[in-house]
Amino acid sequence: MKIIVTEQLAHEGLLILEKDPRIELDVRLGLTREELLSVIGEYDAIVTRSATKVDKDILAAGKKLKLVARAGVGIDSVDVDYASARGIIVLNAPFGNTNSVAEHTLALLLSLCRNIPRADASLKKGEWKRSALVGTEIKGKVAGVVGLSKVGGRVATRLQAFECEVIGCDPYISEKRAQDLGVKLVTLEELFRTADIITLHIPMTAETRDLIGEKELAAMKDGVIIINTARGGIVNEEALLKGLQEGKVGGAAVDVWSEEPPRSDRVKALIAHQRVVSMPHLGASTKEAQINVSVDVAREIIRYLDEQPLENAVNIPRFDLSLMDQMRPFLKLVNIMGEFVVQLLETNMNKITFTYEGNIANSCTTPITVCGLAALLNRKVEQDVNMVNAQMVADNMGIVVEEIKSTKAGSFSNMVTITIEGPNEKRLISGTQFEGNPRIVKLRDFLVDFAPEEHMLLLSYQDRPGMIGKIGMLMGLHDINIGSMNLGRREKKGEAMVILSLDSQVPSSVVQEVKAATEANFIKGIHLVTAKD
Repeated sequence: MKIIVTEQLAHEGLLILEKDPRIELDVRLGLTREELLSVIGEYDAIVTRSATKVDKDILAAGKKLKLVARAGVGIDSVDVDYASARGIIVLNAPFGNTNSVAEHTLALLLSLCRNIPRADASLKKGEWKRSALVGTEIKGKVAGVVGLSKVGGRVATRLQAFECEVIGCDPYISEKRAQDLGVKLVTLEELFRTADIITLHIPMTAETRDLIGEKELAAMKDGVIIINTARGGIVNEEALLKGLQEGKVGGAAVDVWSEEPPRSDRVKALIAHQRVVSMPHLGASTKEAQINVSVDVAREIIRYLDEQPLENAVNIPRFDLSLMDQMRPFLKLVNIMGEFVVQLLETNMNKITFTYEGNIANSCTTPITVCGLAALLNRKVEQDVNMVNAQMVADNMGIVVEEIKSTKAGSFSNMVTITIEGPNEKRLISGTQFEGNPRIVKLRDFLVDFAPEEHMLLLSYQDRPGMIGKIGMLMGLHDINIGSMNLGRREKKGEAMVILSLDSQVPSSVVQEVKAATEANFIKGIHLVTAKD
C-alpha cells in the first residue's frame, strides 16, 4: 500500500507505518492543491489533518484511493458522501484529542470569567488596574452543554467539579447516559433560555450550521457566556458580534472560526472584541493529543491491511466491538452466501431480504447485511462495491433491502437466510456456523448440508436411478476430481438437487455434457473466491 502524508504527524504514528513492510510511506508536507491533484493518483491512502481539503476533485483524481485517514475528530475537510459513493473508507481519530479539547474548554471558560488574557496584557504594559478586571465565579451557575458524547461528556463532568448545575441537550444519547453523567436532559430551547453558560460540542452539519443566531441569542439570558471549541459556523459570527456590542452576550470564548485563518472584517472584529477570548484552533494542540491521533489512525490503517474490523471508520456500519469475535464468522458466512447465490440468479434484483434467526437476532446485524449486500452487488455492477457504498449502490439500482429477525431458534442455534426476488424468479440460500466453519443448509426449498469450496457444480434434475453414476463418470472422463457430493430432494423420484465440491473448475463444455446426460433443468458452475481464504 502506497500512502501519502500531507501534514505533520507525530513520529510515534509514522513509525508504526514505516515498520510495516507492506507500506510505502511518502511524507510530502506543504503541497499546494494543484500539486496534490497531480500526484494523488499514485496513492492507495492519504493521511491528513484539518488543513488538507480532500474534496470531490481530489477524490476523483485518486483513482487508486482506498482510504482517507484524518488524524483528528472532525471530518468536515473530507467529502464523505462522495468518498462513500466511490467506496473509499474515511477514517478519523475520535478519541485521541478528547481530553485535550475538554481541558481546553474549561481553560477558555475560566480565562474568560476571570479576565486572564486582559489582565496579563495589562500587567505586561506596566498597568495595575485591578478594579477594571473584576471576574465572575462559575460556581452556582447553570451550564448548558450542547452535545454530550466524547468531549461534551467530559466537559459536563468537569463543570460539576466546579459546582455548576449542568443541563444538556443531545438527541442521540440515552437517558441512562445522561444520568451517569449527572446531567439533566432538556430541549435546546430550554437550554438556551435557562443557561448562564453555553458550551458547544457537536459536529458541523447542515443542521448545526448557524445553530446559534440572532433569534437564539435573543431568547438567552442577558449576560450569557458562550464557549465554542467545536466547529466554526455553528455560532453565527455576525449575530454573536452584534450580541456582544449590544451587551446581550456577557462574553465569548472561541477556538474555531468560519474562516481559518480569518480573512473577513467581520471575523477579525469578533476576534478583537474586548470580551472575547480568541484562539487559533488549539483545542487538540497538546503533545499528548497529537501523539494519540497519529497512533490511532496508523493503527486503523494496519487493521485495514490485516483485514480486521475498523474501529473508527466513519462511513462503515460498526458493531459493538465487544461482540466482534462473535460476529466475525458471520461476516465471512454472509460474504460466501452472497457470492454463491448471486451466481444462480439469471434476472434483475428487485428485493433482497436478510433473515436472522436464533441468538444472532439479538445483536445489531446491519454490518452483516451490508457485507452480504456488497458480495451480491460486486457480481452485478462494474464499480467496486464494499461495505462503504453497498447500500448507496443498491439504492441507486432501485433494489429494496430488508432485514427480518427472529430470536426463536429452529434447527440451528443461529441461521442466516438471503432471499433474492426478481421478475418471475426467487432465489434463497440459508447458512450457519458449525464448529467455526460456514455451512450451507438450504437452497431454495431443498434441505442440504455442505461446506462451500472454491469450485462447485450445482444441478437439479428429475431423480431416477443411475444419475449419480453418470455425473461421476463424466467428471472422471475429464480428469475433474470430486471432493464431496451432497444430495437434496423433497421426495423419492421427485426433483433432486446435487452439489459437487471439486478440485478444479468445470469447463463450460463439460457443464453442457452433464446437462445433456442428466436432462438437468438447471445447472451452474460456481466459483467462490471467498471460500478459498
